[in-house]
Amino acid sequence: MDDDASYCTPPPAATPLTGTGTAEPFAECVLCREPTEYPESTKGATLCPVCAWQEAGRSACSG
Repeated sequence: MDDDASYCTPPPAATPLTGTGTAEPFAECVLCREPTEYPESTKGATLCPVCAWQEAGRSACSG
């Protein structure tokens, strides 16, 4: 098994994506408070990719 320490390290703090042309910080996820892919000016409930995926699974299985 590979003992690569970078595999388990958390991602760095939210930084603007390259080429977006904005230095605005990312909005926090409304569930886990992790940075999302959306700028803070985004209206509505923003979810990080992990929480969005989990929410989609919950709503798909709710009958």
